[in-house]
Amino acid sequence: MQSRMAVAASASALALTVTATGCSEEQDYGLGERVRIGIKFDQPGLGLERTDGSFTGFDVDVARYVARELGYDKDDIEFKETRSADRETALNSGDVDFVVATYSITDARKAQVDFAGPYLLAHQDLLIRIRGDIKEVADLNGRKLCSVTGSTSAQNVKKNLAPNAELTEVDSYSECLEALKNGDVDAVTTDDAILAGYAAQDQYVNKFEIAGLRLSNENYGIGVKKGNTALVDGINSALEKMVDDESWYRAVLDNFSPANYNYEPAPGIGVVVK
Repeated sequence: MQSRMAVAASASALALTVTATGCSEEQDYGLGERVRIGIKFDQPGLGLERTDGSFTGFDVDVARYVARELGYDKDDIEFKETRSADRETALNSGDVDFVVATYSITDARKAQVDFAGPYLLAHQDLLIRIRGDIKEVADLNGRKLCSVTGSTSAQNVKKNLAPNAELTEVDSYSECLEALKNGDVDAVTTDDAILAGYAAQDQYVNKFEIAGLRLSNENYGIGVKKGNTALVDGINSALEKMVDDESWYRAVLDNFSPANYNYEPAPGIGVVVK
């Protein structure tokens, strides 16, 4: 009788310990019953909302994997559109728990938010027509270059790399790709991962290629509200596991392979390439 009571008491104590541990971990992350993740809604191959309301892309796959490792089912994820200009505000206001949205790690941004990762090393590059004659960035001088209005990539080309390029600025990269397809421009510039996502769309497969010039290093990280080191550590552990079990590589191939994207190997967690 006493033995059975002792076993029962031990079991109860163990259950309480497990429950308390689970609660403390959730509180340490600062997350609720649902996790709110900021992504892009309009970037094919990275973060795209389909017409049926579902989401697809490499950033989406990374976000779902991380959320699962943090203890959330697919149905417990709420994706929230987070445009580039709104990422810091969304994190600091608590509108999202973390951001996975082609978010390059920079010193200026690190002053406002914390980062896990990086989870992808991208580069500024050019998208050109297959078998075109642009072999290096200087070949853009006298040619028509397309990017979105206010793009730092386009300004980098004009200011530092090919000052005599004729720059066309439009509202979206989709407009740039249509102009490239129609011969109205000679190249499109932004990060190679973004270019690969657009070029992987069915209507553009086998029409374009990435020049492979690697004009900058863009370390994509996962943004977290400043000071939440427990969440940063939890996300980093999830990213390491994603690489180790090869889910990271499958996600790259699933989203970028139609564009023949010559992607970099998975970066080391915490290793920012200057």
